Amino acid sequence: MQNILARGVGRRKEAVAQVQIVKGTGQFLINNIPVQQYLHNNTCSILSVKAPLNVLNVNNETNVAPSSTEQLNEGQNQVDSNSSLNKENTSLLQIDTIVKVKGGGLVGQAEAIKLGLARALCLLTLSEIPTSQDEVRKQLKDKGYLTQDSRVKERRKCGLKKARKATQYNKR
Repeated sequence: MQNILARGVGRRKEAVAQVQIVKGTGQFLINNIPVQQYLHNNTCSILSVKAPLNVLNVNNETNVAPSSTEQLNEGQNQVDSNSSLNKENTSLLQIDTIVKVKGGGLVGQAEAIKLGLARALCLLTLSEIPTSQDEVRKQLKDKGYLTQDSRVKERRKCGLKKARKATQYNKR
């Protein structure tokens, strides 16, 4: 049994993600599959999922973002360098992120994971992190990672085909 440091649950649409943070080597697994493979190398989703970890990384290293000339010259290499920086900083903290997610699509699952990870980081207390829980929570809240998106699918109404789709009106 692994020593669980923190847990968090995130929900978005039909997706529910259970996030556990344990001591380890800096891995990020979703349903026992690495993040890049699970999210089909969708860089937008991968960066979105790992965004709450940047709050911890910014506290440890001030120079995480690449320079503006690197952003203009090499878009793909910028994403690769960001992900490698995230891996290095996460491994500095020696934590593994283990996620179990079900329901919904990949984008909904990614948003649920982001919320669950942010909630788990609020509960995380490590000696390597110089800031307190309140400061981490405030930074996560300011960036909007702790706000749950309450939009869900509207229910089907009686007499209609879907939530709002009705048969065509015929006057005569």
